[in-house]
Amino acid sequence: MVKGISRRVVVLDSPDQRFFEQAIFIVRNDAAGEGITSRELVEEARRVAHSYVAGGSRFGRAWRSLNPMAYTLMGAGAIGLAWLAVTLI
Repeated sequence: MVKGISRRVVVLDSPDQRFFEQAIFIVRNDAAGEGITSRELVEEARRVAHSYVAGGSRFGRAWRSLNPMAYTLMGAGAIGLAWLAVTLI
């Protein structure tokens, strides 16, 4: 239990509540002094939440979609190249 601390939060309800009910963002104390409106805070929270749902970058999605056999072959190739470099030096 925390006593004596007041925090501002932005709570977003999930459109599809199969897994999550809400997303809670804790607003920095100095954000209010920068002239940011509550509407801008909510829009920023939605943008951040959407970026997490979207899966981040295209590069990250490409790595996740690879077959585990591809990881195995890439690892074996890297070990083979390292071994070859060590033996030639």
